[in-house]
Amino acid sequence: MSLQLQICAPDQTLDRDLRLDACRGIALWFIFLDHIPNNICSWLTLQHYGFSDATEIFMFVSGVTCALAYGAVRHCDGWWAVVSHTVRRGWEIYVAFLTLIVGLVVLVYWAGVGRLADDANVRILLEHPGAALAHAAILQYRPVNTDVLPDFVLFHLLFAPLLWLLLKIPNVAVAASALLYGLVQVYGWNLPGWPVNDWYFNPFAWQFLVVLGAWWVTAGRRARFRALVTSRPMVGLAIAYLLFGLVVALSWSFKPLEVLIPQSMARLIYPIDKSDLDPLRLLHFLAIAILVARFVPSDWRGLTTPVLRGAVRCGENSLEIYCLGVLLSLAAYMLLLRISDGVVAQMVVSATGILLLSDSQRCRHGSASEAAGSRSCCELRPEGAARRWAQALIWIKDIRPAPSRFAARQRPGCRQFPKLRREAVCPSEATTLDVRAASAWKSSPSCS
Repeated sequence: MSLQLQICAPDQTLDRDLRLDACRGIALWFIFLDHIPNNICSWLTLQHYGFSDATEIFMFVSGVTCALAYGAVRHCDGWWAVVSHTVRRGWEIYVAFLTLIVGLVVLVYWAGVGRLADDANVRILLEHPGAALAHAAILQYRPVNTDVLPDFVLFHLLFAPLLWLLLKIPNVAVAASALLYGLVQVYGWNLPGWPVNDWYFNPFAWQFLVVLGAWWVTAGRRARFRALVTSRPMVGLAIAYLLFGLVVALSWSFKPLEVLIPQSMARLIYPIDKSDLDPLRLLHFLAIAILVARFVPSDWRGLTTPVLRGAVRCGENSLEIYCLGVLLSLAAYMLLLRISDGVVAQMVVSATGILLLSDSQRCRHGSASEAAGSRSCCELRPEGAARRWAQALIWIKDIRPAPSRFAARQRPGCRQFPKLRREAVCPSEATTLDVRAASAWKSSPSCS
């Protein structure tokens, strides 16, 4: 009579790291600030101090969290569940992309069609809605600041076979990804956009950062390789390269610094293309990643401060926060055009936007994103009447504990909790256990 659901925890190698959500949340804040044209607060972001910006952080961390989440699903339910989850997540991003386009059009129409329609790249949608929507449906038409979402649709749809390769032949998989990235730099392969140009974030190039993040989870975190990455020589090279990038990036805004860049070097490094993930940008991000891995431990107490807790919340709900940030950045630009574009006004709208992004997740207890999935294979929280019902069952004489059966049937790496709500990722792993375990739920650690 007593029903029980087995909760499958991911492997210890796929444990959660709050630095991931914090980095992705900070990247989302930076992206919001960078999306506001001529924003003085964009000087708080990375783009003015080196070759890379928040996009590289977002891509790499997404690869890491996808490997964590879908690796946990594979551990619980197998490969068909991974395929199901990746396709469903790709569909969610696809729907969010189309919904965001509608939101941008409504916002521009409400503000009055004019300069804003050109800035947001929605004038063609207003003038030729049929053709624009048809090309948006096949990911070719993308209004401003929505370019990254079609890439993630493709990445999620292809992540199941990628994860299989990374678990079976990780070094071969990452080498093939690097080869494709190198061929893009030579031949300029890309997907066509509409009405003109190609995809802004070339998926053949940016896939390398996603694969690199997933590879780090599955194979790169081995002790010997990690020691090499965080060694003093590597840290020294990373610092030197970041200083070089700082001088070059500052020379773009401060003309006197241009004399520090020899013409021969300028001809060698320019243009630094973002669309195809220029090698200088890739190296700059890797240098930042080395310093973070070396000097920011996973148990850093700063992660529990109010500011970084807000970043963690945003990172856990990256899709919703990104879409909201795109709409808020356009709304902030509208306000700056209509009211004032002074420094004080820019600081006010920027701070307000960051607060709105952070506070929008305070009322949420979880997310269906891959970030929540990697924290636990499934969350089970008996609440209210369900908990009282379970505790009342303790007094029914017919119910008897069966610790021996539980011990015999428990799967290594998994734990047992009462089946009080069907919100589990692992419904096939059911067995029986006395309902008395329900009263011990609050004292038990979270499934991680």
